[in-house]
Amino acid sequence: MQKNQKTNVMRLLEQAGIPHQEYEYPVDDGRIDAKSIAEKIGVPPEQVFKTLVAQNPKHEHFVFIIPAVTELDLKKAAHASGQKSIEMIPQKELFPLTGYIHGGCSPIGMKKLFPTYLDETAILFDFICVSGGKVGTNVGVNPEKLAEMIPAEFADLSRG
Repeated sequence: MQKNQKTNVMRLLEQAGIPHQEYEYPVDDGRIDAKSIAEKIGVPPEQVFKTLVAQNPKHEHFVFIIPAVTELDLKKAAHASGQKSIEMIPQKELFPLTGYIHGGCSPIGMKKLFPTYLDETAILFDFICVSGGKVGTNVGVNPEKLAEMIPAEFADLSRG
């Protein structure tokens, strides 16, 4: 991987005039879980957020951004999105739907705008880290600026 190779996520943040910090981390050890990423980039694990895509029974899609050290509470996610129920999409549907692969899914720059919800704990931090659009990159961004940009609503989404 080239150093400082701009991803679409980084370009979109720059175009929107949103300050951000770019992080690159090695992936050759296979450790791309959030705790490992936090350790590699020197950020507290509760500030590293993962982007999850779920669907309702009608196959309408929703995006949930939660602290990577927690799990998505499907009941809370359904409530936040006004749905009776929500389930995770099959992993094989992620790339065709979003343009991102598992481990590199960013809430910024998906192929389509989906209703998006950001865990309310994000507002406790000056910045949170989300995927930079490919495995091995993250971006640190102010959660309120992120919510304005993508757009996302803050909600109680996670457990653990």
